[in-house]
Amino acid sequence: MTVLWIILGVVAGAGIGILLTTTVMRNNLLTKSQQVLKDAEEKGEIIKKEGELKAKEKFLQLQRDHDKRVSEQNNKMRDAENKLKQREQTLNQKVDELQKKSAELKGVSDKLNGEIENLHKRQAEVEKVYRESVTKLEHIAGMTADEAKQQLIDAMTDEARAEASTTIMDIVEDAKITANEQAKKIVIQSIQRTATEAAVENTVSVFNLENEEVKGRIIGREGRNIRTLENLTGVEIIIDDSPDAIIISGFDPVRREIARLSLHKLVTDGRIHPARIEEVVAKTRRQIEQEINEVGKRTCIDLGIPNMNHELMRMIGRMKYRSSYGQNLLQHSREVANLAATMAAELGLNPKMAKRAGLLHDIGKVPETDPELPHAIFGMKLAEKYKEHPDICNAIGAHHDEVEMTNLISPIIQVADAISGARPGARREVVEAYINRLNKLEQMAMSYPGVVKTYAIQAGRELRVIVGADKVSDVEANKLSYDLSKQIQSEMTYPGQIKVTVIRETRSINYAK
Repeated sequence: MTVLWIILGVVAGAGIGILLTTTVMRNNLLTKSQQVLKDAEEKGEIIKKEGELKAKEKFLQLQRDHDKRVSEQNNKMRDAENKLKQREQTLNQKVDELQKKSAELKGVSDKLNGEIENLHKRQAEVEKVYRESVTKLEHIAGMTADEAKQQLIDAMTDEARAEASTTIMDIVEDAKITANEQAKKIVIQSIQRTATEAAVENTVSVFNLENEEVKGRIIGREGRNIRTLENLTGVEIIIDDSPDAIIISGFDPVRREIARLSLHKLVTDGRIHPARIEEVVAKTRRQIEQEINEVGKRTCIDLGIPNMNHELMRMIGRMKYRSSYGQNLLQHSREVANLAATMAAELGLNPKMAKRAGLLHDIGKVPETDPELPHAIFGMKLAEKYKEHPDICNAIGAHHDEVEMTNLISPIIQVADAISGARPGARREVVEAYINRLNKLEQMAMSYPGVVKTYAIQAGRELRVIVGADKVSDVEANKLSYDLSKQIQSEMTYPGQIKVTVIRETRSINYAK
């Protein structure tokens, strides 16, 4: 029991000690916290005072800046006021001057009004005198003023027409004298530098055979071979009594060439039946198409024409199998290109553009479809479609005067085309068309009053017109020649040029008996 009390005493003492220790620590902490609060309050006061000082300094700085800006604005306003005052003074001076001038002009205006009234009075007097004079003149002449005026106009018109006709002839002769020599020189040089062979093609091709036995194999049983070949190639194959020959007829030269080469391969191979014909024709068509592309490409390279559209190049290749009036179209286009380039170089123009336009000028003649437009217009639209230069497009469309010429390349292409088509041996002309052209020339001349006889000579290149000496004067003969040449130029199509000669003569015949 004693031990228990001892233990309890020890525990109680320890608890009391711990309690005392805790009390002391708490007091120390309270003291420290109070000291920290006191220090914080002091620092806060210091920071507060520093902030107030900075705010005062900032305020003072802003106030100084504000005063400075106000001062500057006041100075500007004073300057503006001074300027306005100066302008006001200047305007007042100008107003005074204007008032003085207005007073002066008023005096001048009054003076002019008086003079105008005097002029009106004088004009009225002049008109009165004029009417009296006209009345007296009409009475003396026995005709009215309108009749006299019309008579004078008619006389002056006739005189002006006669003088104009003479002047036109003088101008034409002067132009011929001054311009013909240079023009002939350029044309002759161009023709001399350009020489191509004349190629004549027809609408039929002749395929020669080694013997007559091959004809039967080409015809086949019940004509199946020849029908197959005609259907595949689109031509007509004529087998008649011609010895060792077959005629291939068709207007498309490409189809005729395909049929001719196909026949050659079939006869050489010996196997002639519908299946083999289909195979050979298809292969030949591919071969011709490849050759067309190669011809177009080679032509552009030979002429030095770069960057040609592939489709246009292909059409150029098709020209090899196309003819116009018996003249091979590709040879004609190459010739026109070279002629045009030479002329353009002589005239100081762009020869490359002229050569390109010359090669493409008849591109509208080789479409795979049948267009309704004239070949010049269709060719121009093709060139526009494939982004050719506008001058080239115009030259293509204008080389038959179907559109207006807008540049100097266009007349060069027209002249080169006429030279190429008109040179001897270049083209064949159908006899009927040739005769119709001669008749039209003579009938056109006979439609003019005073014409007695007309003769188309030198293959239609000269028209001689005989007029009555009592019906047509010399001046009227000159005018007739000029008008007739212009009508022929505007209404007819012909190669080269046509010379119009009007003949007027007076014969006096007497007999000595």
